[in-house]
Amino acid sequence: MKTLIIGAGPAGVTAAETLRLNDENMEITMLSGEPSPPYAPPAMIEYFMTGEEAHFWRWKDIPKRLDLDYRPETRASKVIPKEKMIRLVDGEILEYDNLLIATGSRLYAPVEGGDKPGIYNFKSLSDAKTMIKEVREGGAKTALIVGAGFIGVEIALLLNHLGLKVTILEMADRIMPGMLDAEISDITSGLMRDQGIDIRLETKVIAFQGDPRAESVTMASGESLKADLFVAATGVKPSIEFLEGSGINLRWGVPVDPYLCTNMPDIYAAGDVAETMDRITGEKSIYPIFPNAVVQGRVAAYNVMGWKVPYEGADRMNSLKHLGLPIIAAGRAEGEELRLRRGSKLRKLYLHDNRINGFQLAGDIKSAGIYRTLMNKRVDVASMKDLLLEPGFGMGYIPDQNLYRRPGTIPVS
Repeated sequence: MKTLIIGAGPAGVTAAETLRLNDENMEITMLSGEPSPPYAPPAMIEYFMTGEEAHFWRWKDIPKRLDLDYRPETRASKVIPKEKMIRLVDGEILEYDNLLIATGSRLYAPVEGGDKPGIYNFKSLSDAKTMIKEVREGGAKTALIVGAGFIGVEIALLLNHLGLKVTILEMADRIMPGMLDAEISDITSGLMRDQGIDIRLETKVIAFQGDPRAESVTMASGESLKADLFVAATGVKPSIEFLEGSGINLRWGVPVDPYLCTNMPDIYAAGDVAETMDRITGEKSIYPIFPNAVVQGRVAAYNVMGWKVPYEGADRMNSLKHLGLPIIAAGRAEGEELRLRRGSKLRKLYLHDNRINGFQLAGDIKSAGIYRTLMNKRVDVASMKDLLLEPGFGMGYIPDQNLYRRPGTIPVS
């Protein structure tokens, strides 16, 4: 059997690893648009800050270890499901029995001029290396980041660490509005400003200006700001352009069924391109974080092998590691709020029907794992409600409900 994986990020690599562990003879071909070995985009910040190659989250030689036909700097231009083949940009045709689309996503800002040179996509290692090289060679002194989500904030912290004067523009009334409530967002903003980062809220960018290279942004107020380099980080856009006209259903990403299969038999999607469901709310969307990509890659591989394993749903979770104060948020900040503040440490839980709907921790994140388990397993916490926010909570035992799952389902990770 021939399995073709388009994409060498966490979803694609996990799928290849799972397939090889269970089938020594399967022919597995993996395409990557990058010249490097497979890497994990979230670990790039650590790499550029410390020089440690943490972004190679498996091994540099994983294609060899897994006996893959690994093709770097190779992109698909067309998928032809009826003939079970794809056409590469160079015209070569590759056939498959099963196809996994795991092409990931890129940062973007939906404003005029967003494709100009000088606007960097930090989800690409090649692009990020080009930007950091420009910084280290003295070609850039100022940076402007459009969008203050988790990725935008992490990039701002990195560039500030490298000595640039950083400005971050956010159209909402707080940073990381999609994950942090107002109180913890204010704590984060304060720490960033203490480090010299200029944060401008309720500021809408309408265009990047410059010819041919971006040199400034124009805001809805009419004001312009100049910088040496720019990062567009208002969101992520799935890399699915090559699927146009293939017959595969497309929305913002690639909609999939509970087995991560597209509307086409034997074609699966996983990672940032896959439109799956939130495990708590059931809302369908893309959920572009590393843990989701890993689990989806594993589940897609199981189903390529015919095991019929359903995907249990995506997590909403993220963390800031380079702020000076650890912060983690998961789920949704909706429902009954439980709150405990001690000095600089703040712990907040959000409950609905006595089940954890979300949590946000600043300064003390030790209980994050147990909160996530309680949230994902939908445990009724009424009997422990008064203890949930205590610093020692989570040192006890919670029965493993996976023991009672029907055969064929995967454990909650």
